[in-house]
Amino acid sequence: MPSELISAQRLQIPGAGGGDALMMNDGVVIAVGERTQLSGYDTKTHYEGAILIPGLRDAHIHPVAYAAALRGTTLGTATSFADVIRRLRIEATESAPPAPLLGMRLNEETLEEHRLPDRWVLDEAAHDRPILAHRYCGHVAVANSAALASAGIDRATPDPAGGSIDRDHTGELTGVLRETAIELVAQQLRGANTVSASELLGALYRLAAAGITSIGAMLRTGTGAWASLGNEVETAVAAAPGLPIKMGVYVIEDSPETVAVNMAKVESAGPRLAWRGIKRFGDGSFGGHTAAMHEPFCDADTTGTLRLTSLDRAIAEESLRLGGAAAIHAIGDRACGELIDMYLDLIAAGADPAKLRIEHASVMTERDMLRAAAAGIRVVVQPPFMGSEAPWLEKRLGAERLERTYAFASLERAGAVLAGSSDCPVEPPDPWAGMALARDRAGMSAGQAIAAESALAMYTTGAAVALEEPVPLAVGSPADFVIVDRDPLQVSPSQLRDTEVITTFVDGVEVAVDRSAPLWLD
Repeated sequence: MPSELISAQRLQIPGAGGGDALMMNDGVVIAVGERTQLSGYDTKTHYEGAILIPGLRDAHIHPVAYAAALRGTTLGTATSFADVIRRLRIEATESAPPAPLLGMRLNEETLEEHRLPDRWVLDEAAHDRPILAHRYCGHVAVANSAALASAGIDRATPDPAGGSIDRDHTGELTGVLRETAIELVAQQLRGANTVSASELLGALYRLAAAGITSIGAMLRTGTGAWASLGNEVETAVAAAPGLPIKMGVYVIEDSPETVAVNMAKVESAGPRLAWRGIKRFGDGSFGGHTAAMHEPFCDADTTGTLRLTSLDRAIAEESLRLGGAAAIHAIGDRACGELIDMYLDLIAAGADPAKLRIEHASVMTERDMLRAAAAGIRVVVQPPFMGSEAPWLEKRLGAERLERTYAFASLERAGAVLAGSSDCPVEPPDPWAGMALARDRAGMSAGQAIAAESALAMYTTGAAVALEEPVPLAVGSPADFVIVDRDPLQVSPSQLRDTEVITTFVDGVEVAVDRSAPLWLD
């Protein structure tokens, strides 16, 4: 195979030395350094005035739900209940009864009513068809009367373990479902919004256009709150032959018995689809007041919902037995502490800490930051959360907890390796905005800001650690890299947000993308 030299104004690889060129052969990096000192290549390409960086990683994303968000009914910019109704009615005209109506990214903070709509509001959009409108965090949804009836939910229905069904002061159902309660309705809508393999591939090409070369793909099997999307593992397997980027798969499992089955499905699909382990949920979200906290929220008399149980441990142990990882969602400080306790028990029993991931780690005690870092537990964070939560987060948490929320600087000082991600479709999958928010924090808790190199590392070398990938652009590693129009270490956060990706390479091959396709719709 011919060797190729790729050069630019300079290379920016976190933690590595200088240079302006790399040489690759058969999709693998064989040398990095100054182009004037590298020899033995057969072809060369120079990008004048541009910067070469490692391919970006999004360590935690829901790619099938992202694909659905690109063509579904979005409520993310709805301004009022009337606007929500209008958008759902438009969706109703585009699909025939009795197909259910599904809304995504509902956010009461943007509505003039400043509260979630109830089932009677949704009934105005279509009283004879089931409607399920998901809050953008994914941990709260609103069902209309028809959807509740289809699931057999009435005043006598008890709250499920790990969830709750909201009622008014008379005991009447409001339609608001939290955490596992969403599943009671979602199971009745299974497959109603199935994403095709071609739609998934289209979404992944948009990620490549943004400079993303690898993702940590959280995939469901047709169960849970997003059952309407069908079996996401099967969708990814069907798309595997055409993947433009790499997908490390974490299956959202319901029992230990299915872990090996789904591992086999993924591992047989192709070289760019790799099984990495399992995903589970330890609590909920700040926005839904379901993150498990030590002390109550400041604006609601609740400490959230702790979902972590012995089943999570059993599923994690099965993944570890098969060589996989455990990636478990924990946002509130209580959930983070309980999860670290569980992980330390697993480590004491022989588990490799490199296989243990805390997803989000949004608010932690100082003690838990130190415990996680000292144990070598991987910490996967989402700087984009700050962009949408800044207007209301202090109202939820109060000033003291806000100082240790998204505490990237404190975690870095403790010795944790941070992996960046978007949790899309919770947030747009824009890694440049993510890096910028890690630095400027949307004005929140400036002392927790991190340096430009650390922000770049979060989405490159740090995310590669969490995804168990080779060191980015080291000799012998895959030639996954991006050419951009500015130096991410030299520009301001606002300038970083406007970064233009000139081209993206995966395994040494330039990915052909449609740069006119938007990364995000809202």
